[in-house]
This record gives sequence, C-alpha cells and structure tokens, in this order.
Amino acid sequence: MATHTDEVLAEKAARLRLLLTDCDGVLTDAGVYYSAEGEALKRFSIRDGMGVERLRQLCGVDVGIMTGENSPIVARRAEKLHITHLYLGVKNKAARLSDILQAHHLQPDQIAFIGDDMNDWEVLQLVGLSACPADALPPIRAVVDYVCAQPGGHGAFREFAEWIIHLRTNTPQL
Repeated sequence: MATHTDEVLAEKAARLRLLLTDCDGVLTDAGVYYSAEGEALKRFSIRDGMGVERLRQLCGVDVGIMTGENSPIVARRAEKLHITHLYLGVKNKAARLSDILQAHHLQPDQIAFIGDDMNDWEVLQLVGLSACPADALPPIRAVVDYVCAQPGGHGAFREFAEWIIHLRTNTPQL
C-alpha cells in the first residue's frame, strides 16, 4: 500500500472531481448468477449507493463506473444511482481514462479510482487517489493509497467514499 501523510491525502482528496469505480469485485462481490439466458443476477450493496449520493452532496464529486463487462444489469444500477459516467466493455482502462480526461477537461489528479483485479492495476497508478476492497488481489493492495476494511460488494465503495468525505471535510469517518 502506498504510504502518505494525512495532510498529503487530504490535499489529494481536495482536488477530486470524479470517482471512478470498477464494478465486479468492488460494487459486487465478484459473483454472478447465470441462467440458460445468460447473466441473470448481480448483488449490489444499498450502502454503496448511499456513498454515491453522499459524495455528490457533501463534496461535489461525481461518480462513474468503468468495467470490462457489457452488462445490462450494471447499466440498470447506474441508472438507478443517476450515474451518467458509465463505461461498459472497457478492455483497456488506462486508455479509457485518457479519453475521459480529455473529454471532460480533467487532470489525472482530479480522478479517484477503486478497483480490485489486475485489469485495474495500471489505472490505479495513474489517478490522484486510489483504493481497493479488502479482498483485492495482493498486487492491487500494494499500489493503492487506501485498502478498505470491507470486501467488494459489502460496503467497500461506501467506505472509500466516506474516507474521501472525511479527508475533504475533516468530519469523523463513518
């Protein structure tokens, strides 16, 4: 895990305008249920959804989902949470990050990212603030600014959002 002082982390958090998250393994527990028709169910935490809302309301930080999957279920969850930055079927997340920066006139230090697996490794090192769930792979845990106590699909996103809120507002972390 990257080590920074609280002051440096607060400075990083103050610059954020967009938090991007992987889906499977962060917003979900990395499991999926299949039927004869294909992907049928994914489990999402309602508390993570509240994290999206609180981050927007308390800090003005928008949220986006960037995932390698082309899942109508993820699109539906994004719609429910009013997430307009939705990037499905992304095979090269670092390249997509570059596109996002250009399209929205952002700098890398204005982006936070939370991911859990090797397809997130490069982008985690390119953004201003990074995190992973407790059950992320060891190489991912080694490069992020914050390792959540919660596993993916069980509040890791909310925990990261609340940590950012804490860093930006100096209020107690939930």
